[in-house]
Formats: sequence, structure tokens, C-alpha cells
Amino acid sequence: MARYRDSACRLCRREGLKLFLKGDRCYTEKCSFERRGFAPGEHGQLRKKPSDYGVQLREKQKLKRMFGLLERQFSGYFEKAERQKGVAGTNLLLFLERRLDNMVFRMGFANSRNEARQLIRHNHFLVSGKPVNIPSYLLNAGDAVEIREKSRTVERILEAMETVARRGVPQWLDVDKKNFRASVKMLPTREELTMPVNEQLVVELYSK
Repeated sequence: MARYRDSACRLCRREGLKLFLKGDRCYTEKCSFERRGFAPGEHGQLRKKPSDYGVQLREKQKLKRMFGLLERQFSGYFEKAERQKGVAGTNLLLFLERRLDNMVFRMGFANSRNEARQLIRHNHFLVSGKPVNIPSYLLNAGDAVEIREKSRTVERILEAMETVARRGVPQWLDVDKKNFRASVKMLPTREELTMPVNEQLVVELYSK
């Protein structure tokens, strides 16, 4: 499967926003966005007035890169969101939020979504008692994520659990650190999704 292999910090600089792609490092003075908060490249510091299409494109790229997806997978989620009842933009955000890699990150078992994907691929988690190694697996209200017993001494997981307080855990998740377990109390509303994106611009882009 194709993957983005270049510097993650360049993505934050290109979008003009911290996407927190490198976990705890993004909260320190080592963060590249803090030192060079302009777009990468020779003309990165030039001020340009974007077109309407450019604004929509940047919003789509921001959301796609935040969750670490490539275009084919992201557009697939949009097609599903459009077919569902309700607001397409909100449906899209919920699909992305329900991904197992995102949930593992939100629960504090990984420092970033990329790290969560790696840990899931290496079979460190159970979902409602069953092993799942698919990062795109969609969770529902009532599902529980548990760290496998043999994985409870993995240093990366323990470090993430110690530093999660810096970013906080959403109210719609219930985390039991003592038992290495967390559950989805309910699916979030749009108001509870605090990510800095305007999903309506993404809908407008794909509707052209």
C-alpha cells in the first residue's frame, strides 16, 4: 500500500496548522512548526491570495493528512458519508473519528495516529475481546479496546499513557488505565469534535 514517507513536519507547515503528527514532540520547542511556521519550499514565505478552490482543497488536505489517509481511502469515506442520512460533512468526520487507529490515539494508548497504526498492525489490541489488526476498523458505541496482556509492558504504549494528560481524553471515551482498557461510551456530536476544520468546504469540493 502507498504511504507518505517524507517529513511529517512539512505537512503541518504546508497547512499552516499543527496537525500533531509526531506525538509528544509537537508539544515541545523542537516542533518544526514553532520554529518555521510557514509553508516549505523556496516560495513558502510569499503571501498568496488563494482562490475558492484553493481554500476548499487546503481544507480537504488538512483533514486527510490529520488522519493519515491517502486520496482513494479518503474519497471512499466521503462517498459513504454522502449515502448516509444526515449531514454529509458530519458523517464524514464521524467515519474518520470511529477508525480504530484514531480511537487508540484518542484513548492515550499511542502518541500519534501513525504510531497507533503501527501498534495495531503488530496485534497489540483487542476490540470487545477479539484481536483486531486493521487500523481502519470502525468502532461503535459500546465497543471496548483493550491492550493485550503480553503487550502491557511495551515501552511506547506505557509512555503514551503517561503523556496523554497533555492533550486530554474526550468525554465520550471512558479510559481505565489500571486495567489497560477503554470503551466508547457514545459517538460524539459535531460540537464535541474540536478539530479545527470546516468540513462543509470539503463537501463543496467533492460536489463540483
